[in-house]
Amino acid sequence: MPGVIVYTTPVSCHLPSPLFWRTSSLNGSIITSTSGPDPTASQQQQQSSPCARLLRQRRRIVLPSADRVHSWLIRRGLASRVPIERLIHRIGGNQFSCRASSSSSSAGAAGAGDGAGEGARVERAGAWAALLEPIEPGVPRNPHKALINEDFAPALAEQRTFTVWDVASLWVGLVVGIPTYYMAGSLVEMGMSWWQGILTVLAGNLIVLVPMVLSGHGGTKYGVPFPVLSRAAFGIRGANVPSLLRALVGCGWFGIQTWIGGQAIFRLLNALLPVPLVAAVVPFLGTSLPELGCFLLFWTMQVGIIWNGIESIREMEKYCAPVLIGMSAALLAWAYGRAGGFGPMLSAQSQFVVGGAKEGQFWAAFFPALTANVGFWATLSLNIPDFTRYAHSQADQLVGQALGLPLFMAAFTFVGLAVTSATVVIFGRAISDPIEVLSMVGSLVPTLLALAGVILATVTTNIAANVVAPANALVNLDPTAFSFRTAGLATAVLSVLLAPWRLIQSSQGFIFTWLIGYSALLGPVGGIVLTDYFVLRHRHLDVSDLYSMSPDGRYWYSGGFNPDAMASLVLGVLPNVPGFLASAGFVTNVPRAFKLVYDNSWFVGFLLSSAVYWLLTSRRR
Repeated sequence: MPGVIVYTTPVSCHLPSPLFWRTSSLNGSIITSTSGPDPTASQQQQQSSPCARLLRQRRRIVLPSADRVHSWLIRRGLASRVPIERLIHRIGGNQFSCRASSSSSSAGAAGAGDGAGEGARVERAGAWAALLEPIEPGVPRNPHKALINEDFAPALAEQRTFTVWDVASLWVGLVVGIPTYYMAGSLVEMGMSWWQGILTVLAGNLIVLVPMVLSGHGGTKYGVPFPVLSRAAFGIRGANVPSLLRALVGCGWFGIQTWIGGQAIFRLLNALLPVPLVAAVVPFLGTSLPELGCFLLFWTMQVGIIWNGIESIREMEKYCAPVLIGMSAALLAWAYGRAGGFGPMLSAQSQFVVGGAKEGQFWAAFFPALTANVGFWATLSLNIPDFTRYAHSQADQLVGQALGLPLFMAAFTFVGLAVTSATVVIFGRAISDPIEVLSMVGSLVPTLLALAGVILATVTTNIAANVVAPANALVNLDPTAFSFRTAGLATAVLSVLLAPWRLIQSSQGFIFTWLIGYSALLGPVGGIVLTDYFVLRHRHLDVSDLYSMSPDGRYWYSGGFNPDAMASLVLGVLPNVPGFLASAGFVTNVPRAFKLVYDNSWFVGFLLSSAVYWLLTSRRR
């Protein structure tokens, strides 16, 4: 059980920052009471103490066993300031009083002995209480300079400014973007009806919400980013492997989004200039010079935002969220008016029904599409601690994500599906590229406003989703050489070298090669990290050892690498390799079983690597 939780009073305020006491691996019960103030405390103390303020707010505080608290104090040099005899509480009537106890007393003794007074209610802490356990910001002792800098140190209390609205706004900015629309339109092109597409997207996002919230837990509790959190599972040096895998995918996504933003600028200029820009493709580039120039212009705009740091990203997401929601509604209203209502807009039938062009093939399309939707956010499900480390509490990150991801994703997917279906009525063919749709709106002013909206939506998604993680991965590689700014700039440069315009030439390539392909890499990483944190370590980490290069550190393993994690990663990825090679066109003869495995690559990799890692680690223990 996580520990003993009480509604406390000023008399229990001898410990600094009681909200941050460690709760994992403690035995005990939750004891709650709406107690009044201690009559022995002065009025000034009652009004000014942290506990008095918490009491007025009816905040719950974790009280571990006395011996654990005492050892915690000794490690931090605070034991002399706290009388240990006041750590065991007795609940009596409407107030708390204190009883002497030795430092070896346990939480169980506290509950069964002095804690059995009238007016108290005892209840067992379940999984929900564990998920919402208090945060534990800490300063690592003697951190190695090669493992820490200002951007990688645990977030302090004053840095934890993300509220529920900030987290939800972050997801609005992430969701309302061209790739989300493009993926929704791709489902229509695959043959799904609008409601089949909505259910597919909603199912995929409800699935990925689980690892998203669980991954965010460690970031909020300890205030550390994903590369630092992954050191516990992969080792101090081994953590560079999952971080760089995530960084590579992030660079690809940053390039794709930047290309989309550049295309919006290209269409915008064509709408404004008297003579359209020539879009003759240069063979060795794979694109035209004007389009490449617009791509680089949009790239430069984003670099300026990156240079201002993480706080500018939070502010941008918060204030742009309402604008993006309004523009999505305006696009839907335009399609509604041009198509003649939702009836014609949503009249397109599924191609998988009896007599349809793809009769009986729904499940063969559904599972790859489901995996693609999970893989769509598989990147964020790993590095969400990069954001949740700034959350004010576990409740803020949990509720903010639960509201922001599935609800807004389903809503904006409906916009994408409805508008794409409406293009069949309006233009006679399905157009899944929103920039092409917006350029055909008609009059100049709506077109300009729509394309400006595309630029804004792309910036808000791209910076938050595709810069923070690669930048943190490079900082993790060498904190002395990289800061967030310089690493973000390096990410932007690498994204250009990947020639992102080649990755989105078709819906087939976007879903089956790109989305499913990288989910085969990131699924195993997520499985290993979450199994290590929740199953094996029960959410308990030593922050100091996360920043230690000492061979005696608990996360050093063998030369800084955890062989069990590395083996589990390889075994989780291997079954998906044949299917990826077939999807990318490198091979043609692949058994059907491997294609089926690849169509579900995230699930296969996540579950397989989790099981292998648990078995290997349990055997060693």
